[in-house]
Amino acid sequence: MRLGWRFSRSPVRRAPASNGACRSPSHGRPAFAAALLALLLPAFAAAQSLGPNERRMADWIDAHAEEAIALVEETVNISSGTMDLEGVREVGRVLRQELDELGLKTQWIDLPPDMQRAGHLVARQEGSDGPKFLLIGHLDTVFETEGAPFERQGNVATGAGVSDMKGGNVVILYALKALAQIGALDDLSVAVFYSGDEEKPGEPLAVTRGPLIELGKWADVALGFEGASYEDGVDYATIARRSSSDWRLEVTGRQAHSSQVFSEDVGAGAIFEAARILDDFYDNVRGEEYLTFNAGTILGGTLVEYDYEQNRGTAFGKTNVVPRRAIVHGGIRTISNEQLERAREAMRKVVAQHLPHTGATITFEDGYPAMAPTEGNIRLQEKLSDINEALGRGAMPAFDPSKRGAADISFVAPYTDALAGMGPIGSGSHTPDETLQLDSLALAAKRAAILIYRLSGD
Repeated sequence: MRLGWRFSRSPVRRAPASNGACRSPSHGRPAFAAALLALLLPAFAAAQSLGPNERRMADWIDAHAEEAIALVEETVNISSGTMDLEGVREVGRVLRQELDELGLKTQWIDLPPDMQRAGHLVARQEGSDGPKFLLIGHLDTVFETEGAPFERQGNVATGAGVSDMKGGNVVILYALKALAQIGALDDLSVAVFYSGDEEKPGEPLAVTRGPLIELGKWADVALGFEGASYEDGVDYATIARRSSSDWRLEVTGRQAHSSQVFSEDVGAGAIFEAARILDDFYDNVRGEEYLTFNAGTILGGTLVEYDYEQNRGTAFGKTNVVPRRAIVHGGIRTISNEQLERAREAMRKVVAQHLPHTGATITFEDGYPAMAPTEGNIRLQEKLSDINEALGRGAMPAFDPSKRGAADISFVAPYTDALAGMGPIGSGSHTPDETLQLDSLALAAKRAAILIYRLSGD
């Protein structure tokens, strides 16, 4: 269900042009401007300022900023790569205790053992008839071996997963704690979903993301708390994210002595056919806005072995042998499911046009869906932008979706209005140089708490 917010803005009418006959302060433009300003300022100030309860939440978050930082430190120092199942569960235990203390009903969702994934942490509360909120984070990091510990230097912290996304996980908690301080959490319908395998989802996705999708169908608003979009001193709202899925190209050729390559009996071989296909992708499929596709791995030769799950393989061939097999493994990103299907169909047409004595097939593996920039998401952006201005940070334009990767919020975006990038400001995600701006923890918690509060009032 999507919320049907509507905004009306009354136009400001211009004063009739003066003919210059009247210049006194009581009759001329200065007087009119002063009167107009007097009328508009209260409404403008109301839109750009915080209400008493909102100010109380902001002050409480500021007063407890060091506690939030300490919780980030505690969870960063727990190694929790996706395949470190016990580490993921331990981070879940720390956050579950916090959610239990808030009075939410918590549950650990185990996944089938053969998936080799830790599971998910869910907390829920059914409140009044107001909007239902889904807040999304994840417990795992990309660092499968023990990553760098938490270190603090002034306003910057470093460590494995410090911004992606252990900082965002803490923002969720402190936004809820701030709402609890003013009594606004009591009647709130809210669910928190911390996945345990966002960085490397288990398959099939219908199983690993089934509980999240069900919550998305329940919710009216979904907020994803991965790192905020921030560039050149400007805060951005993330109203769209692109999909992420795989394609697999397998090519065959006629093995023969290389002296006969291109002949009528032998043909071009598998590697030339693979090159022909990739070149045609570049020339004829590329170009649509927000569509990108990448060839991540290519192997070709006489003998080729490739493990799609591990993204690695081996190839053997000789310069005097026409290769009989080639494999290309790639990814594709789109802004909508419709764009994805158009791109897939265009790629299929390219693959179907074979060089002599070659064959090729392309298959597609579904992954993360797109989070399209819907009208509901834009309305949420407007609300968040007003809050950011009230906090003295300026307006929040929509962020370019081509600059963000896929995320769990995309699984629920087809069912509910959504904003991503609600977490703190950081840099270097998925690298040893990952950083977090510590003061942005409080900023992100304020934005989230006030947004939820205002939407609940609507």
